[in-house]
Amino acid sequence: MPSSATLSGKRALVTGSTSGIGLAVARAMAEEGAEVVLSGFGDEALIASLCEEMGARHVAADLMSQEGCEALMDQAGPVDILVNNAGMQHVSPVDEFPVDKWHAIIALNLTAVFHTTRLAVPAMKEKGWGRIINTASAHSKTASPFKSAYNASKHGIDGFTKTVALELAQTGVTANCISPGYVWTPLIEGQIPDTMAARDLTRDEVINDVLLAKQPTKKFVQPAEIGALAVFLCREEAGNVTGANWSIDGGWTAE
Repeated sequence: MPSSATLSGKRALVTGSTSGIGLAVARAMAEEGAEVVLSGFGDEALIASLCEEMGARHVAADLMSQEGCEALMDQAGPVDILVNNAGMQHVSPVDEFPVDKWHAIIALNLTAVFHTTRLAVPAMKEKGWGRIINTASAHSKTASPFKSAYNASKHGIDGFTKTVALELAQTGVTANCISPGYVWTPLIEGQIPDTMAARDLTRDEVINDVLLAKQPTKKFVQPAEIGALAVFLCREEAGNVTGANWSIDGGWTAE
C-alpha cells in the first residue's frame, strides 16, 4: 500500500526495472502511489508477479533501436515520470574494444535516453509538470580503465541531462541524474565467487579490496537508497532541483 501517496495520479515509466536498481526505483514509486510501467527482460512468471505486487504494467521493448524506443513510449502512454535506467557494460582495452559492443553500449546507455526523453517531453510540457531521472554512474564524474564505452556513455548522460534541464527550466519539468557507485545487486553478488577464484582471494578481500576499493565508506549502495532518492526528486519540494548529478557512491567521487 502507498506509504504517503505523494505520487498518486502520476504515471512512472522505469526502464530496466525487472531487477536491480530499476526494480528498487519502481517499487519506491509504487509505494508512493504512482502508476508504474515496468520495462525490461526476464522470467515471464517473475515479471507477472512483480506487476501484481505493484499493480504495474509491463512493456517489453528493444531499447537498442529507435523503433523499439518509440514502441515503448507509445505503449506506455503519456508519462509524468521517466526513469531511464536500462544499461549495459563491457570491459576491454580501447585498442581491442569490439566495435559492436561500443555501438550497443552507446545505443542503450545514451541514445535510448535521448529517444525516450524526446518522446516524453511534449506531454510533460503540456501538463506543466514532469520528472526525468537518468541513472548515470560514478563513471559520469570519473573514469576507470578498460571501460571506454561505458565511461563515454555515462559522461554523455551527465551532459544530456544538464542540457534538457536548461531547455525545460521554465516548464515545470525537471531533469536530474543519479550516479551510484557499486550497488549491492544480485549481479554484483554473483561476480564474487568468480573473482575469488580468478584472483585467489577470500570473499572479504574481493568485497573490500576489489569491489569497494574506491568507496571510502566500504559499504555497498543499497538499491532502496537509490529508490528513495528518485522519489525525493519527484516530490513537489524538489521542483527547483534540476540539472543536478546526484552522487550516491560512498564518497568515491569526493576524492
